[in-house]
Amino acid sequence: MGGPDAERPISLQSGGQVATALRRIDGFTVNEHAIDRPDTEALATLLRGDRAEVVYPVLHGSWGEGGALQASLDEIGIPYVGSGADASSLAMDKMATKSTAVDLGIRTPAACVVPPDRTIDLQPPFVLKPVDEGSSVGVRMVTDPAELTSILNELQSSHGRVMAEAFIAGRELTITVLGTETLAPVEIEVSSGFYDYEAKYIRDDTRYTVSPPLPPGIEDRMAADSRALFDALGCRDIARVDWLLEDSPIDGPRAWMLEVNTIPGMTSHSLVPMAAAAGGIDMSELCRRLVDFALTRGAHHPG
Repeated sequence: MGGPDAERPISLQSGGQVATALRRIDGFTVNEHAIDRPDTEALATLLRGDRAEVVYPVLHGSWGEGGALQASLDEIGIPYVGSGADASSLAMDKMATKSTAVDLGIRTPAACVVPPDRTIDLQPPFVLKPVDEGSSVGVRMVTDPAELTSILNELQSSHGRVMAEAFIAGRELTITVLGTETLAPVEIEVSSGFYDYEAKYIRDDTRYTVSPPLPPGIEDRMAADSRALFDALGCRDIARVDWLLEDSPIDGPRAWMLEVNTIPGMTSHSLVPMAAAAGGIDMSELCRRLVDFALTRGAHHPG
C-alpha cells in the first residue's frame, strides 16, 4: 500500500482495511508494507524476505494501479491480486478505456485529450480531468470559457495529459465486477457539487444506496456492459465501473460509462465493500476470494 501517487493517503486506508480483514482468516499470515516506488530488485528483496505466497496490491494512482507495479510483480514471479500489467495500463488510461467502450457499442460521454493549442471542441459545461488519475483527483468543472486557461494551467502543471469530457447531468452509479459475478449497483448522492475527492473521502454528507430503484432494464444493461468492458480490457479478479444515468426528455433513461477502476478503494467509505456486503459477502470473505483468485491462477513467468 502507499505508493508515490496523489492517492497515497487513501491507499494507506484501503490497505489497512484489507490487512485487518485478512487477519481474521485462519491460516493467513499478513505482512503490511507501505512502499513508495521501489524498483523490481528492491521489491523482490522485500517480498522474498516475507516468503510471500501472494501479493495483494492496494495502491491507487498511475504507478501502483497503472501497470508499472504489476510488471515488476510479473518479473518477480509471485502471484498477485488484480489485473495484470497490460490491462492495468489500459484501464488507467481513461481515453483508451473510452475507446474500448465505443468499440463495444457502450455509450460514453464525448471526450478528447486537450491539444497543445488548447482548442477544445466541446461547449461548456464540460469536465477537465487527468487522463491517468483516480479518486476524482484533479477533476474540474468548466462552466465559463473564461475559466479554462487558469484551470488548465493548474492541471497541466502537475498531471501531464489532461482530457475534456462532455458533462452529463444524471445519477451517479457504480457496478462492481467480482470474478464471474457482477454485484448490486450503488448510487452516490452528494449534497452539493459533484462526486469529487472531498465528497468521497472527507465530507460525511454523501449518501450511498445499494440496489437503488432504477428504470426497467437499466441495471441489467449496466451489468452486462460492465462485464463486457472488463473482459475486453483484459481485467481479472475485480474492477469497479462508474456510470452516469441520464433521464433524457427525448430518449428516456440512458446510462453512460465514465471509467474503470482496477484497484477500487477498500476504505470504510468505499463502494465495493458496500456492494459486496449487500450480497452477503463481508470484508474478510471479499478479500479471501481475491487472494484465492491469485493463488489459483499462480505466478506469471515472463518468457
